[in-house]
Amino acid sequence: MIFRASEFHQYYQPSPCDLRVYLSHKETTKAKPSPFAEVMKTLGIRHERSHLESLSDIVDLSSGEDRERRTIEAVGRREAAIYQPRFTAMFSWDGIKCEVVGEPDFLIRTPDGYIIRDSKMARRITEKEHPEIVLQLQLYGWLYEQVIQEPPYKLEVHAGTGNIVEIPFQKGTPALDHLKKIISIKLAQEFPYSPVGWSKCGGCDFNDQCWERATTGRDVSIVIGVDQNLAKALKSADVHTLDDLLKKFNETTLSNFQKTVGATRKRVGRDAPKILRNAQAIRKEKEIVFSQPAIPSFKNYVMFDLEGMPPHLNELEKIYLWGLQVYGETPNQYQPALAGFGRDGDFEGWNRFLDEASTIFRKFGDIPFVHWASYERTHIDKYITRFGDQKGIAERVKRNLLDLLPITRDSIALPLPSFSLKVIEKFIGYKRKQEEFGGQWSMAKYIEATETEDSKTRDEVMNEILIYNQEDLDSMWAIFEWVRSRPI
Repeated sequence: MIFRASEFHQYYQPSPCDLRVYLSHKETTKAKPSPFAEVMKTLGIRHERSHLESLSDIVDLSSGEDRERRTIEAVGRREAAIYQPRFTAMFSWDGIKCEVVGEPDFLIRTPDGYIIRDSKMARRITEKEHPEIVLQLQLYGWLYEQVIQEPPYKLEVHAGTGNIVEIPFQKGTPALDHLKKIISIKLAQEFPYSPVGWSKCGGCDFNDQCWERATTGRDVSIVIGVDQNLAKALKSADVHTLDDLLKKFNETTLSNFQKTVGATRKRVGRDAPKILRNAQAIRKEKEIVFSQPAIPSFKNYVMFDLEGMPPHLNELEKIYLWGLQVYGETPNQYQPALAGFGRDGDFEGWNRFLDEASTIFRKFGDIPFVHWASYERTHIDKYITRFGDQKGIAERVKRNLLDLLPITRDSIALPLPSFSLKVIEKFIGYKRKQEEFGGQWSMAKYIEATETEDSKTRDEVMNEILIYNQEDLDSMWAIFEWVRSRPI
């Protein structure tokens, strides 16, 4: 068996999953990489190359045969910097032998020994946020010690911020314990149980086939409200399907049922009625309205949706599109506020949003700004802190925000795996014109627009993003009308 240090990433990203390791080892067919994944790969290569160009007297081992031997020779010659070295060592455990392979990006010589350094796009290098990076660097340290017969001087990450972050190295590295766990998963005789989850599985190469298997088998984890810990606890109690759940539990008994969260035991509690209603909805293949949706009555409503870059891709977590459109008795045209591409682009986008919102208030008065989940409120607060709100327009928008997600969740049980807009829109029959869309697709397109120097290409790409955002608003309006028209 061969284990590559990069396989820690396979286990932990996009979320920890035994099944992903197992499926990959069995060479199960993976999904085609998304546009976002392709863009991230390109950016990662560029990030690594930029660091390579900052170093001098580099010995490049990235191509050619017998890299292990050439790495040992380069270290023996005390080369100043080595690019793409390769180490291999045997690891034996419980009668199992495994060849461990590590290919760090750089070895940097110091008077006290070699630094092992890897370039990563992640901006926050901590054990909590990126355990896979910490484990990968620690395993590089173990490999170096096995091959060179001395410990490395330091382990470092060239982070997405450009900063150099040190990773602690210790004898008997925790990486070896994780290595044992992954070997055990690979050698398993049958599929390890790993509950599906909408946010957990998003972005995974095996997403589609795992969800198909779970849906076909009516696994209890497809029920909204059944989290990973609860799904595992139910399985231990011989509750495997949503039908088992409905047969064995009522609101009282499920409320008292306990799951393990960290080192403690926790009751399901007040979530029990919602979980059982959602399971009933799946069994009936129909929504269940259990409360009147708390939607205030107005003649018009603003649909409000943002497109932004997360902090690991942008220093300030930039919003590049503030999407607004009025619907109802006197609908208005689509009013997007785009950030600029220059140095002050973020500030320009914020001011354009405030201008568009001000125009809406002048025409419609205090009108609800309908959004989905907390993203919009959170980022208005961030931008008030960042750029201010001299005329009080942003605070007025905040006072008029109407989050449709909790309204829907507190009134309707859905026969769906998630309260995601994209999932609900399909259920109610909303059809998009664009074939490709989604938050990650939008980010990939925006990066493409940022990278190009061709103004015509940039305009074409940004137009695709605008169409996507406008269809998001149309979709939200369709869901809004569907929710408030449900009979109780």
